[in-house]
Amino acid sequence: MSTTKKSTEQVPFLERPIVRTILPIAGFVIICVLFAILTDGRLFQPKNISLLLSQSYMLLISSIGVFMVMTMGGLDFSQGSMLGVASIVVCYLSHYNMVLAALGGVVTGGLIGLINGYFNVKRKITSFIVTICTMYLFRGVCAYATTNSPVYAVSDISKYNTLPFMLTFTVIIFVVAYLVFTYTGLGSRLKAIGAGETAARFAGIRVETTKILVFVAAGCITGLAAFVNAIKVGSAGACGSYGTTYGPMIAIKIINTINAREITAVFLFMNFLTNSLNLLCALGSSSAAARLMFDVVFLSAIFSPPLLITYSWVNHAIKNIYDQVDQDIFCSKEQK
Repeated sequence: MSTTKKSTEQVPFLERPIVRTILPIAGFVIICVLFAILTDGRLFQPKNISLLLSQSYMLLISSIGVFMVMTMGGLDFSQGSMLGVASIVVCYLSHYNMVLAALGGVVTGGLIGLINGYFNVKRKITSFIVTICTMYLFRGVCAYATTNSPVYAVSDISKYNTLPFMLTFTVIIFVVAYLVFTYTGLGSRLKAIGAGETAARFAGIRVETTKILVFVAAGCITGLAAFVNAIKVGSAGACGSYGTTYGPMIAIKIINTINAREITAVFLFMNFLTNSLNLLCALGSSSAAARLMFDVVFLSAIFSPPLLITYSWVNHAIKNIYDQVDQDIFCSKEQK
């Protein structure tokens, strides 16, 4: 009894399990209430909720690939440029066939992922350097391909931009990714590689092959995100590859916490925050003031204690999946 009490007292207040469970949810509720008041309740109107969802599909899908790369201890800054190139291919091929367009986006993303994986694994260049280089390389490709005008998709592509189709498409990808990550050996191998490549090799894992396959799979998933982006926007331009302003900050946050699962929650939080501040601007607030508020709240969420890490509300749900994978790895080792 005394030992349990002593161990509880030694744990910092913010590190206690019950506190880490409650405070992120409380922080998220506070942010929601704050923006609901600032927008006179319009933030949670059905039309705005639908808009918030439509802005989340692409980020949700692409975050799966980033999650896989981060799980094995890598970094991928090329997602924005990869998305831009794949979107151009999707828009071009959509004039022939929509299935062909989706496959073209997947293949394009997979090829870029293969390039990242080759230089990271075979040439022994860290993923940080490789993906930054490919980020600027394919950003230039996007700019060159859209020099005269954006690449427009087929005119009737917008008919797919409906809530049932987009939501179903995203949910299917998430379910498949969850099943693969939870009930196959891939999730265990990824986590083992992230924990230590040397130990993973001694365990019989083909580390190099697995890492290349993960980069390719992450690129293919980004290709699916490009398909969703093309449906939503209807065209692809050079600006489609520039959405990486806060990418380094996200990576720093993940590196500092050694917790790859947070990247999905960060993307969701950024999307919610951006939508809220755009609504403030539409209601007459100064764009400069809204931008300042975005920077302050975002940096607070990234670098401050759990109360302000509002994106951890989603992160906590993802943690349950991650802990289940840890438990599966432990049980498999015990059986051996």
